Amino acid sequence: MFQIMSAREAVARIPDGACVAINSFLTLANPDALHAALAERYAETGHPGQLEIFCAAGFGGWRDDLFADRYIKLGAARKVVASHFTSMPATLQKIKEDAIEGYCLPLGVLSHAIRAAAAGRRTYLSTIGLNIFVDPRLDGPALNAISREEMVRRITVDGEEMLQYKTPRVDVAFIKGTTVDPAGNISFENENVTVDALALCQAAKNNGGQVLVQVERVSHVFARPRSVIVPGCLVDAVVVCEELPDVQKANPVLSGDIHVPPTQMDYWMGKLSPSGKRGEASPDRTADIIGRRAARELSPGDVVNIGIGMPETVGKYASRLGILKDITLTVEAGGVGGLPAPGVSFGATIGSDMICDMASQFDLYDGGGLHICFMGGLEADRHGNVNSHRLADTFTGIGGFANITAATKTVVFCMSFTTRGLLTGQEGDRVNIVREGSVKKFKNEITAVSFSAQNALKNGQRVLYVTERCVFVLTPQGLTLLEVYPGIDRKTQIEELLDFELV
Repeated sequence: MFQIMSAREAVARIPDGACVAINSFLTLANPDALHAALAERYAETGHPGQLEIFCAAGFGGWRDDLFADRYIKLGAARKVVASHFTSMPATLQKIKEDAIEGYCLPLGVLSHAIRAAAAGRRTYLSTIGLNIFVDPRLDGPALNAISREEMVRRITVDGEEMLQYKTPRVDVAFIKGTTVDPAGNISFENENVTVDALALCQAAKNNGGQVLVQVERVSHVFARPRSVIVPGCLVDAVVVCEELPDVQKANPVLSGDIHVPPTQMDYWMGKLSPSGKRGEASPDRTADIIGRRAARELSPGDVVNIGIGMPETVGKYASRLGILKDITLTVEAGGVGGLPAPGVSFGATIGSDMICDMASQFDLYDGGGLHICFMGGLEADRHGNVNSHRLADTFTGIGGFANITAATKTVVFCMSFTTRGLLTGQEGDRVNIVREGSVKKFKNEITAVSFSAQNALKNGQRVLYVTERCVFVLTPQGLTLLEVYPGIDRKTQIEELLDFELV
């Protein structure tokens, strides 16, 4: 039977060494009051310590004083498993220092592993991850020298190679909902996503664990059954927190209370901050050139995924081209329809038609239900492999990238030709490289493999690499030049900047 209690009382239930699984998509649906109380208790008592933190999507707010980063910074955790790490600066620093174990696995795999854990399964089988970094024959999921746990095995089932992933043994589930009714049922009406709340609670309870839920309000009216995300029978403790940090305050456009027609998408996009530095005024036209060209690949009837960062501009130009009404955009967090929100709101959807659990969205992606996707990339090699998750001095995490690109019929990578100092201008159709970047992004070899060209060719996928000066296409011979934009010199501004011979 659930009890309403303070956040301090709730986190006092967590034992040392527990696996705490967080139901969040970065800042979205993240139970900040529970995190804050855990950090306070650990600072005062040193307990609970030696925690294992599991979160499929990632749990950060790009600051070390938000969410789980608070107590990880203090030393409460021994291990973190997630798909995305850039938003968790304290966690990332601890991993770099070999102070805690860190494991990065594909978001869809972790989401499906939660559902498998809810069913009592110790492992989850998938072809997602074959021939990319997580494959034990390549790098594996470990992020540092002290991370030695075997999280993934390569096996053969009926002649087919697959990866066998360990599922989490959840001791405590951290959940954020909106309302608790008299029976302890939890609804999510103000949340932009549900992530995998139900499966995570089932996994905790079936493992003999506890479910701690943060809500905004208590209702004396029983919720409609179809509105309940987590039933009261799975809930142990409810913490009522009416005040939320600014990054989590309800936005009716993102939660679905206001439905936005395609004709108003530009207006609402303008009220949200883009990721990275694209919210700042800049003469650089790189992202716009790439977004405009990539958007031309869209066709009426397409079901689409648009990634974070550079690909966000595709949504803007799809809106301006007037094609939004003819396509269906999706985001891995569960949104279907509308337009994916940028920046710290990434994972939410402006004007969505439906928001499903994350695992259900990845069912669609893994099965090849997307017609086209637009992804970013840190670097690409001559074979067409793409690295989107780590460099020697940078680590972002794979997120949903591996699942989204594994079976989508057309994959469009949106990435600049060079970086660090690149400044691009445009007059009419002519592109002008005002200042060349100091770092090449198309190389003979790359640091890590996030996307396998070998897999894509085997699957018959169409793969484009759209830059600010040219477009490549994947062929059996590797990267092949498809287009050179007006104003660009092929020899000096493309061929001489490559570490390999161009097809």
